[in-house]
Amino acid sequence: MKQMQPVLKKTAAATLALAMLAGSATAAMASAQSDRGSKNRNDDKRGKSGIHLNYKDVNGKEWKWAYGPIVRLAAQGVFNGYGDGSFKPRNNISRIEALVAAVRLLGLKEEAEKPENANAKLNFKDFAQLKKKYGWAVGYVAVALENDLFSETDAVINPDKPATRLWASVLLVKAMKLEAEAKKKMDTELPFRDAKEIPAGSVGYIAVALEKNLIKGYDDKTFQPNRPVTRAELASLLDRVDQQLPEEGRAQAIVGTLETVSGNAFTVRKSDGTKVTVPVDANVFIFRDNVKAPFSALQSGDEMLVRTYEGKAVFVEVTKSAAANAQFADSGTLGSFTLNADGKLATISLNKTSDGVTHIIIYDVDPNVTISGGAGLSPNANVVVRGVNHVVKSIEIQS
Repeated sequence: MKQMQPVLKKTAAATLALAMLAGSATAAMASAQSDRGSKNRNDDKRGKSGIHLNYKDVNGKEWKWAYGPIVRLAAQGVFNGYGDGSFKPRNNISRIEALVAAVRLLGLKEEAEKPENANAKLNFKDFAQLKKKYGWAVGYVAVALENDLFSETDAVINPDKPATRLWASVLLVKAMKLEAEAKKKMDTELPFRDAKEIPAGSVGYIAVALEKNLIKGYDDKTFQPNRPVTRAELASLLDRVDQQLPEEGRAQAIVGTLETVSGNAFTVRKSDGTKVTVPVDANVFIFRDNVKAPFSALQSGDEMLVRTYEGKAVFVEVTKSAAANAQFADSGTLGSFTLNADGKLATISLNKTSDGVTHIIIYDVDPNVTISGGAGLSPNANVVVRGVNHVVKSIEIQS
């Protein structure tokens, strides 16, 4: 087989920043089945937006340590839940599930599903069993093999075998292309009471995994290398890897600073200075300050990562909240305004034209707003608005 370099990618989340992976041996990688039109699948029900990020058995309070990783990975299209709306975070995960998730995390899903990989013939002793039970996953195994996620001496895949802490740690260090570094650390003295249970050939991998903060030991100073990894734990591991991958191949995400919110869309200024206006899906998932938040919680100046589906934002993570009392100034032509029950200004909209496209920006207005210049507010008047945290404090009408 030809050798390929993975398209490594990183979600630019500060805590960082998971689809289509089923959670049991009998339904592993159900998303791949769904891609092929399977009628008997346990993949995530996507709903109108095509992305489902609310799981009935995962909440931010009980699963605080895994909630963010689970949502981020699902939004990326790396690791999702079941058709009944559950994620089953406590279920153990199999090796084939972990392999497929690792390949998808590296941005190689399309590569894995190409006909030449999907129809590959691999020299594993249990390849016939793999093809019979997980025929749709053959391409993922082929790409995993090409990208050195297997050891040279591996003779079997063992797809249904539980992924243990040791096995998963080695897999993810290889996914990060740190095998050479791991081999240099084979004489590391690991700080665990049960270190003797870790094979000599894996010591360097565990040393690197600890160094990169991919995995930790337990409070009783054990590592428990043979303990199975749960779905929630794998999400957390994958998320930690994702934080440390190079930033190439990030076309799937929009990263930048929120400038304005206009109805059901917002405008983001990217690091290169360009701006993009993104329509928002009705079921958008907002993740701000490590908790789920309403759309109204977004503030101008928020640094954010946006993932889209069919052109609409379905996942927004605020990676750095806007500074308190962030001041702003904006200008445009007056579009419209609304009044509150007391007859005072409640909202004001500005029409702004950029590259031949007119955008409507809606601002909330402070009840005690000051208005200066001109004879009064009238349609198409040129105005400058100033305020704090997206709330207009003053309106200047220009002649």
